[in-house]
Amino acid sequence: MGCSSQQGLAVAAVHESGPLRVAEYQEGKVGHDPGARHPSTGGGFRTAGCDPLNRSNCLICEIEEQGGRSGVCIAIPYPWLEDFNPLNVLLIIVDDLRPSLGCYGNKLIRSPNIDQLASRSLLFQNAFAQQAVCAPSRVSFLTGRRPDTTRLYDFNSYWRVHAGNFSTIPQYFKENGYVTMSVGKVFHPGISSNHSDDSPYSWSVPPYHPSSEKYENTKTCRGPDGELHANLLCPVDVVDVPEGTLPDKQSTEQAIQLLGKMKTSASPFFLAVGYHKPHIPFRYPKEFQKLYPLENVSLAPDPQVPAGLPLVAYNPWMDLRQREDVQALNLSVPYGPIPADFQRKIRQSYFACVSYLDTQVGRLLSTLDDLQLASSTIVALTSDHGWALGEHGEWAKYSNFDVTTRVPLMFYVPGKTAPLPVEGEKFFPYLDPFDSISEVPEPGRQTGDLVELLSLFPTLAGLAGLRVPPRCPIPSFHMELCREGRNLLKLFEGRGEEEEPHVHGNPRELIAYSQYPRPADSPQWNSDKPSLEDIKVMGYSIRTVDYRNKYWTFHFTHHKFTSSKAGKRQHLGKIEWKICRHLLAWSGSDHRTVIFWTRA
Repeated sequence: MGCSSQQGLAVAAVHESGPLRVAEYQEGKVGHDPGARHPSTGGGFRTAGCDPLNRSNCLICEIEEQGGRSGVCIAIPYPWLEDFNPLNVLLIIVDDLRPSLGCYGNKLIRSPNIDQLASRSLLFQNAFAQQAVCAPSRVSFLTGRRPDTTRLYDFNSYWRVHAGNFSTIPQYFKENGYVTMSVGKVFHPGISSNHSDDSPYSWSVPPYHPSSEKYENTKTCRGPDGELHANLLCPVDVVDVPEGTLPDKQSTEQAIQLLGKMKTSASPFFLAVGYHKPHIPFRYPKEFQKLYPLENVSLAPDPQVPAGLPLVAYNPWMDLRQREDVQALNLSVPYGPIPADFQRKIRQSYFACVSYLDTQVGRLLSTLDDLQLASSTIVALTSDHGWALGEHGEWAKYSNFDVTTRVPLMFYVPGKTAPLPVEGEKFFPYLDPFDSISEVPEPGRQTGDLVELLSLFPTLAGLAGLRVPPRCPIPSFHMELCREGRNLLKLFEGRGEEEEPHVHGNPRELIAYSQYPRPADSPQWNSDKPSLEDIKVMGYSIRTVDYRNKYWTFHFTHHKFTSSKAGKRQHLGKIEWKICRHLLAWSGSDHRTVIFWTRA
């Protein structure tokens, strides 16, 4: 056995028929649970940690499953575990960031600081949001529940009142002794977070919002006519804008101050930092435009609306049309198209915003080095959803296409995804995107497993040594703490889906689900962001490694949160139809349906 007896410690042998003192190894949970039994699946486990509800109960265990399936657990009283220090968590949430980054293979984008983080992280190549719009997506992954559970498809309700008193990631960490802090756009502001960013439930201190964000949608963009406009494309001279700064700059400065304060704290911290860019308007320091000369910016590889696309699947990107510079193009509604030269300018500004964002991430991460926190802080980076840049003739989010649902996702875990930094070593030195870069560093580790943002909750909890919340029953409105996402801890041990045979029997584990509502079966003025009472159609997407299926169910009833059933087999193979039937049963529909299936 890998655990040996030490003086003063109680050593207990564990057998297949006896109780196990660590809860549910197969879920990566660590804690005192006399009622838990030894897992019956193959493979060995070794873990260590403390019961987050009782720090006096700490365990180091090794389970070997060779024939007799036996193992050893050592119960360590907390004072004996002198070197036990809970890991801090830095969660970086970016608004509207698709995986257009160097670490995801995009050779045009200058994102050296995020790429550097990826080189020391486990990077997920196939991570998907559950709804491609800000408030529903953020509430979904911060509670670990699907939009059909939070019942938030728009911006106009607070889940604790409208659906259930569901715990959030920061709330769970707060209840387990962490100081939890919010900077910038973490929850979507407004009704969907009770006009308080879910305070006081989620945060130990009042959330911070940059003062300059109130100017984001005002006339601060200097046009060719020399006048100020509320444009989509808005490169600015920072010294000329109100307050002489931008929201993401202020958020970085505030986060750095908080890190400095927490350096001397006796408590671990959970710091969530939400960045606005590349959300529209594309308001960014104008020098970043130089990184992307228009002659180097191509159009989307598939810029036409696909032939045969069901009308319900298309979103008319109305928020872009409201910007003054887009209005001046006099585009037809709903399909456009946008002139090619303006398409290049949109793509140029989006990419410039990504590089500007990267500098803010770089400043934040380099502070971990400066404060010697890199060896004790988990860093997770993701986005609430992607953003279409002309693919399929689409712009913005508001759909179930890959470009809007696929997101970057990476986790840096000290000593697990990268060696612990030695004293004086710079793990995250700031990298200037304007400097010549020879090559993008390879991600530390990558996985192609399909994952959902729902997995953020259980995975962060497990990585920090907290008890992973249990799986939610169906329905779960009565349960304050549970999770609908898969725990990804095994992937950090190099154990993917091929080593988890139980996954193959559960189609939900093999699929990433997304959904989007519509007010009608064809594009109209509120197709992008319908209010709950206007929703008549619910679109579901199921993504496998090889395919994406779009399924639109009609006659959605917002009072009952149900839709009609239907289901017509449309020349699908045996495996594909099996998945479709699973989705039909899961969503509970029963009348008229449009299904279309494409190779991913």
